[in-house]
Amino acid sequence: MFVEGTLRWQVTEDCPWDLLIALALRDLAGLDNALEPALPRVAPAVAPVLRGAPQRGGGAATLAAREVLQTQWRALFDRAADRERRPIGGPLLQPPHFAALDRALELQDVVLALHDTAAEWARERRAEYARASIEHHAARAADIVDVVHEREHDLRRQAGYFRLDIDVLPLAERGAWIVGPHTVVVSSSLRDDSGAFREWFRPLVAALV
Repeated sequence: MFVEGTLRWQVTEDCPWDLLIALALRDLAGLDNALEPALPRVAPAVAPVLRGAPQRGGGAATLAAREVLQTQWRALFDRAADRERRPIGGPLLQPPHFAALDRALELQDVVLALHDTAAEWARERRAEYARASIEHHAARAADIVDVVHEREHDLRRQAGYFRLDIDVLPLAERGAWIVGPHTVVVSSSLRDDSGAFREWFRPLVAALV
């Protein structure tokens, strides 16, 4: 993670492990997107291993079980997306027992089955993000600072207080999605394109400053 800003404003950028895991688990489990706005599937894609709940009890029971799983997954994602609620010093989902899901037993069963596969995928994506951040750190920092300075120049004053957390995730569609009061998910493809990122970032800064 890196941080840009001053005493008045702050923008952080990261590729959070917990969000990578949550999205990989969603796609591996074959769950529908339970978010609003809906986040695209991950890229590179992971092949679904589970297709919803077991078939015991027929279609109605299966549908109900899927809805329970999606509700529990949404709660997991919301917690992972909130940096103030993430555990300090370790991931939200800790093997082998995944105690964070003690009250979400259906999802806990899914995580027990799929976590290793999700973690392998997430490690590779984290490494890709880390390499890009190191190689292009100056340019990425400038994308943020320059746009804020442009806004300050237009207003003829310094920026007031604001905070923004940008989570860069490998998604199959290019774009940005607001997932919390201070948090925006940005696709890796958008973040890698400096010109497109600045074009997206300018109206957001204009709304914040």
